[in-house]
Amino acid sequence: MMTPGCGITGIDHALIGVRNLEAAREIWTRLGFTVCPRGRHIGWGTGNYCIMLDSGYVELLGIIDPAQFTNNLDKFLETREGLMGLAFATDNAEACRQQLAEAGLHPDGPKDLARKLELPEGDVTPSFHLIFLPPEETPALRAFICHHRTPQLLRRPDWQIHPNGATALISMTVVCDDPVVAAFGYLAIFGPDRIKVTDRMTVVNCGFGALRFVTPDGFLSLHPHIANLPSYPTPWVAAMKLEVKDRAHCRDYLQKAGIAAARTNEGCLVHPRDANGLVLELVGR
Repeated sequence: MMTPGCGITGIDHALIGVRNLEAAREIWTRLGFTVCPRGRHIGWGTGNYCIMLDSGYVELLGIIDPAQFTNNLDKFLETREGLMGLAFATDNAEACRQQLAEAGLHPDGPKDLARKLELPEGDVTPSFHLIFLPPEETPALRAFICHHRTPQLLRRPDWQIHPNGATALISMTVVCDDPVVAAFGYLAIFGPDRIKVTDRMTVVNCGFGALRFVTPDGFLSLHPHIANLPSYPTPWVAAMKLEVKDRAHCRDYLQKAGIAAARTNEGCLVHPRDANGLVLELVGR
């Protein structure tokens, strides 16, 4: 029997499209994150700053040279900043591609990608294998699959220590018209046991990390603590939940930083105006 996930082990990272990469670095530093040195995709016009967690990470993605290939980031930023989508994780790109094909899907790749990481001691070049699926095979979400060929270049222990205590990427919330239909579009990848339907949302367990599909009204009901939430044509990725070691410490940190985070039972919520267009939920013990 094929292992659920088709070689996908979880959510590798969330992608946040930003119009000003340096300003975004300052925003997320103020939110209490340790931001890695800048990266530049080789042969592309895009660059990034990454926030490495113990499980998963966050990529702030911006345009450095608009004359070069931007992989449609320019079109996304014409409408808004915020969560563009995600990369699923695999530790064996070729085996993952084969399992996806055997499940009746249409993977493209693996394809090579590298980026130059600008360290004080000199540039290094992290490299990746990427697998792409047709849009209809990752419903309501822009997604691809990533295999890190040089993880040691990105997962330095000092980059995984964050003043706000962040440790893990828990989930991402997708706003769509029919959450059940969207989530069941992932049946071929994750199998029926990984999909849970409730009154409030439909959840796909990706291994480590989850996808939460909600209606526009459902999204508002999930976040009653925040007024004036944005709304865009569906589908769109609206929120990201991260785990922190100590929710009280995280709340105190944000308050001292002058960020008016809304208090919840599990932690706190940061308004999209303070987090490059997304709802940032920080939860902990």
